[in-house]
Amino acid sequence: MSKGIAITGMGIISAIGNNVDENYRSLVEGKTGITRISKIQTIHKENIMVGEIAFTNKELEQQLGLSPNNNYSRTALLGVIAAKQAIENAGISNINAYKTGLISATSVGGMDKTEANYYDYLEDKSTQKYIEGHHAGDSTQKIAEQLGIEQSLVTTISTACSSAANSIMLGARLIKSGQLDRVIVGGSDCLSKFTINGFKTLMILSDTYNTPFDENRKGLNLGEAAAFLVLESDKVVQAENKTVLAYVKGYGNANDAYHQTASSENGDGATLAMEKALKVAKLASKDIDYINAHGTATGNNDLSEGRAILRIFGNDVPAFSSTKAYTGHTLAAAGAIEAVYSVLALQNNVIYPNLNFKTKMKEFNMIPQLELKEKELHTVLSNSLGFGGNCSTVIFSKKQ
Repeated sequence: MSKGIAITGMGIISAIGNNVDENYRSLVEGKTGITRISKIQTIHKENIMVGEIAFTNKELEQQLGLSPNNNYSRTALLGVIAAKQAIENAGISNINAYKTGLISATSVGGMDKTEANYYDYLEDKSTQKYIEGHHAGDSTQKIAEQLGIEQSLVTTISTACSSAANSIMLGARLIKSGQLDRVIVGGSDCLSKFTINGFKTLMILSDTYNTPFDENRKGLNLGEAAAFLVLESDKVVQAENKTVLAYVKGYGNANDAYHQTASSENGDGATLAMEKALKVAKLASKDIDYINAHGTATGNNDLSEGRAILRIFGNDVPAFSSTKAYTGHTLAAAGAIEAVYSVLALQNNVIYPNLNFKTKMKEFNMIPQLELKEKELHTVLSNSLGFGGNCSTVIFSKKQ
């Protein structure tokens, strides 16, 4: 049985950077990636703001050396780029030298291709291949093919906004149980009209920059991104003399089954998830140095999560902030995006500022971290709270 779940590589592409270094620089400089929509033709173009990645699909295809006739969705393109970065960062030259799996998370899948070709499907057979790439597993399969993963576990998780956090949790458990030696975990989601319309219908999109944990928050900004982490067992780390970036120390998943899209008012699911993660990590609440909160800037989420944090930490709430004011809410990818940010916080002993905050919420006396803070960190707790009440927490640590 493996004792530690080591993180040995990371890759990311988001609205604030095309790799790990660029993302970190934006975080410490307080540089947001939230803008008006530029790449999607939507009637809501002037009414909302999003976190878009700068590259067009054609530019992403060129980066990967794909032929013009490929059927890669934007979700798949982003996922391949981030996963390849993670493999390179981990120094992996032979992906199949150990029992290696891939667990990728997505909500949107190939929706961008589907909505572009749906009406031509019956008349133009050349468009049918794009519809075949609609399902969530298609992007995972393409990432696995690009990485060269053979004869191992390749699977997809889609549990709304907790998806990528759950991919990290499942990957850690597979290594702990000895079923795999190495797992590439993370998620990818692109922006699409379908997503924009759906969230617009829920009336939780902001027409300006999102303001996590602010009394006057107006809603979330959608974002697109992909991030992957390489998890490896003690056996691989020792055999390959690997540099360990951090460890997955604890994890927990719970479902309060309160509502299709809303979290329970008292944060029951988030509370359970954090309790479970602390138990797996064998840590007490006082051992957590920083909370990377889910913090979507919706009325429901920030109140629910805030109450859950108080239930766990009482009067000793550690420094906390949401990084969604930088990237927007990247849906299924969010847990992986924020896992990378959590590891970077540990490596550099910094706590990121909660951008755009002005007014304390009236329901409780909690104020997020407002300026970049340097502090010796040993553990970071990251929350990812999904629709349908699916709540997940992952704890990252410098030591196993």
